[in-house]
This record gives sequence, C-alpha cells and structure tokens, in this order.
Amino acid sequence: MKFPGKRKSKHYFPVSARDPLLQQAQPEHDVSTSYIVGIDQTLVDIEAKVDDAFVQRYGLSLGHSLVIEDDVAEALYQELSDNNLITHQFAGGTIGNTLHNYSVLADDRSVLLGVMCSNVKIGSYAYRYLCNTSSRTDLNYLQGVDGAIGRCFTLISESGERTFAISPGQMNQLTPESIPEAVIAGASALVLTSYLVRCKPGEPMPAATMQAIEYAKKHDVPVVLTLGTKYVIADDPQWWRDFLRDNVSILAMNEDEAQELTGLSDPLTASDMALEWVDLVLCTAGPHGLYMAGYTEEANKRETQHPLLPGHIAEFNRYEFSRAMRRESCENPFRVYSHIAPYMGGPEKIMNTNGAGDGALSALLHDIAANGYHRNNVPNSSKHVRSYLTYSSLAQVCKYANRVSYQVLNQHSPRLTRGLPEREDSLEEAYWER
Repeated sequence: MKFPGKRKSKHYFPVSARDPLLQQAQPEHDVSTSYIVGIDQTLVDIEAKVDDAFVQRYGLSLGHSLVIEDDVAEALYQELSDNNLITHQFAGGTIGNTLHNYSVLADDRSVLLGVMCSNVKIGSYAYRYLCNTSSRTDLNYLQGVDGAIGRCFTLISESGERTFAISPGQMNQLTPESIPEAVIAGASALVLTSYLVRCKPGEPMPAATMQAIEYAKKHDVPVVLTLGTKYVIADDPQWWRDFLRDNVSILAMNEDEAQELTGLSDPLTASDMALEWVDLVLCTAGPHGLYMAGYTEEANKRETQHPLLPGHIAEFNRYEFSRAMRRESCENPFRVYSHIAPYMGGPEKIMNTNGAGDGALSALLHDIAANGYHRNNVPNSSKHVRSYLTYSSLAQVCKYANRVSYQVLNQHSPRLTRGLPEREDSLEEAYWER
C-alpha cells in the first residue's frame, strides 16, 4: 500500500523530494506521527507434546478445553519445562496480535495496555511474550502484577489429539488507574475485544475498558471492537447490540459471530444490519473472502471500476471506491459495501487459522492511522475536505486486509515476522487518487 509516512522504500508517498511545490506547501514543524492503542488480556500460547498419562495426571479431558487454577498451571508448566516437552511458546491475545501486526506492517508505533509479570525470568512464558512482540509496540504502559499472565496450553498427545488447558492468571487485573488518558487522546484508534467486558465478577478489567472508552469518546477517538468468539455474543446478543450502538465506531467479526449478533447467516446482510449500530464493519467469511460495509457522504460516493457483484443486496459493490466516514460526519449518509475473494484462492496448505481475522483488522488499522498521519501533516490536502475514517477506499482496504490474512494463514504463528513483499505492495493501484 502506498501510505504516507517514514518508509525505507523510496517509492512510497509522499515523494516530497520530487515535488518542490508540496515542500513549499508544508508548514515548518516536526513531522506528526500517528499510532494505535489497544487493551488486551496478555497471554501466551504454549504447545507441548505429551502422553495420555500426563493429561490424566492434571485432571484434564482428552480432546477438550478446560480452565485450570493457577497452582495447577504452574505445576503443569514446570513439568513441561523440566522435561523439555515444550515445542512452541507464542505471544497471544487478539489485540496483542493485532497491534504487533500493525507495527510490522506500518513499521511504526502502537501502544499495548494490559498487565505483565513484575519479575520476568529469562526463558519464561512472560519473557517469550516480550520477545515475540514487535519492538515498535510500546509496552511501557503495561501494569505490573505479582503472578502469572494468562497461559493457554495446547497439549498434543501421541495420537495427535489436542487438549487445551487455560489459565487466566492475572490477565484481567488491569485497573482503571492504569489507563493513560493522554495516550488514548493522541491515538488514531482505540482497539478492544469482547473478552474485556465479560470477565468474572470483581475483576477490574471491565472497569478499565470502560474508562478507556470514556477517554476515547471525550477526545473523539474511534473505538474499534473485535467480537472474539461467537459464544460470547450468543449469551446475550441484544446486550452487545446496545453496547455497539453506545460505544463502538468500527466492528470486526467473522461470519459466525455476525450470525449470533444479527441472526443473519449471510455476511453481507449481517454487515448491513450492523451499520445500524456502528459506522464501519469488517467481516471475514473464511473461504468466501471478506466483506466491508460503511457510510460515506452521498455527494462524494464513487463508482467502482470492478465488475458489479450479485448478492442479497443487488450490485452491492457499485460504490466501493468510496472512502468510509463516521455516520455523524455525513450530511446525507450513504451506505457502501465491498467484497473480495481469498487472495490467490487461499493458501495451498493452511498452516494456521488462528489470527487471520486479526491480521485483516491490522491492515484496516494501518489505513486508518495513515489517514490520521496525512491529515496531521498535510491538513490542506483535498483528501481531508471531509472527515474520512480511512485513507483509502473500501475496495482498496479489502485488498490489503485480504493479503495480510493470506500471509497469516500461510504461517504457523498468528504474528507476522515481516511486512508484505514490496513488489506486491507496489502493484496496489490507488484508484481513490483518480
């Protein structure tokens, strides 16, 4: 994607060295940056190969998922470590993955809020979390806790059966006092997950999350929510609809979560219904690709140059070259939609389905942050005559999100180790510049 900002490759916009008029138009000030801030339940995914006796010894059920107490998790982890049974330790968490991938793609700062062990031992799970997180992700605002962060154990038996043991540890102990207002005030977006507001009674994480939302509303920062899992939504869909309407600007979900939220199995019509509560929707639909739905100013809608697509909304992608806006910023809000099939038909062999949606969201966040960067540094640009949410059109964001999802599906870890190949980036045509 040809985003503005400090990049290593010379072909990225803006090419101010080749445009003296642009240089003259720029005010003399320090370059303003943009960043994303998110809250997460910090946890580590730990994979180990064990025998059936190990599973039975810790009271687990072969092939199922169970929550275990902290003391059991500590004993289990110690035995795995002592016997060198651990094969992988990956930093996890929906928002942690998203912010890491954003920083890799943008080569820029993101800020993670959550908890971290006050004492980190070299080689431990907390150490692995820090090591597997991009150096461009700012961890300076993490709240220290006495105890373990979250751990999700994947125990693979000799037969290949996978048994899951989940230990929440102290991951939900983030307090409202640890939410820095100034950091949220300067962000391009606040990114949250549904898990944060559905914790055990007495845990402070929901209050910390609502405090962050209040700061975001106060400073007009878009709130982004990813639904996490259909089971959380299925418990009380109406509660989530009200929560979205009152607190959220941008919604990310998959087709199963969309069905639980709206009662509609079609991702397009589900995304359309979600626009009753939010301003912009990203819905991943597995082998069917992904959809986006949003608002734009009717007078500024732009017709696509791609073939018109059939669906429950006829020719729904007609205006997919439009840029998204918040509904309240439109004089005459007009709904626009886009869709894209899986990149190259999807990977020949899917290595990992965990994190593909988070990867797509990180691409959308990169586009939103690029818009904030450009608005701050070139405020008189025609791109900012109206208050747009995104830098690119819905069609262009779909292409980018689709490509990042492919990259995640094609590797073992949900976290990118490098950005997308420049050759493929440069093929992205900036239709929105026409």
